[in-house]
Amino acid sequence: MGQKINPLGFRLGTTQGYHSLWFSKPKHYSESLQEDQTIRDFIKNYVRIISSGVETIARIDIQKNIDLIQVIIFLGCPKRKEENEEVLIENRIEELQMTLQKELNCVNQKLNIAITRIEKPYGNPKILAEFIAEQLKNRVSFRKAMKKAIELAEKADPKGIQIQIAGRLDGKDMARVEWIREGRVPRQTIRAKFDYCSYPVRTIHGVLGIKIWIFLDEV
Repeated sequence: MGQKINPLGFRLGTTQGYHSLWFSKPKHYSESLQEDQTIRDFIKNYVRIISSGVETIARIDIQKNIDLIQVIIFLGCPKRKEENEEVLIENRIEELQMTLQKELNCVNQKLNIAITRIEKPYGNPKILAEFIAEQLKNRVSFRKAMKKAIELAEKADPKGIQIQIAGRLDGKDMARVEWIREGRVPRQTIRAKFDYCSYPVRTIHGVLGIKIWIFLDEV
């Protein structure tokens, strides 16, 4: 049996940082952890209202102080040029901020939400996985979807990328694992800086699992 570990957790403290930064006493730790999950779930359900269903969340960073909860949402589209759309999004962010603060019932802490847009969205594995998932739902061949995803990812100039899909591919009775790799992907090296995503997708043939490794740099 192979020894499996999350590539991001494997590199914490070396090439990978935390997506949540806060300190809590042991008796309050579970409450803070549940609060983080509530924030992430609420924003993911609300993000389509903010972005009109166009943009995708790459990740959500949370930083907590004594009197402030700072939430940074990384969206996978470049900044729009239309001023009216920007004003509309800003208004919706304020609306989200107020609604989320009521949901969390923050009395002693202020909630602040900021949005950062990624210039090269297909260099992010989460956005790439959602693209592949959409292709598979539309009954596109998994090989064709993986090759197209590799082409899109190469525009972000990564040093290497590996895509793996597991499950009943193309509706076959026997589940299997297929993968494709372009460039160098040294997954066993701790000093290698990776971006990684594991994403499940429901199709008419069952649940498929998508895994993407993007090799960014070596420290």
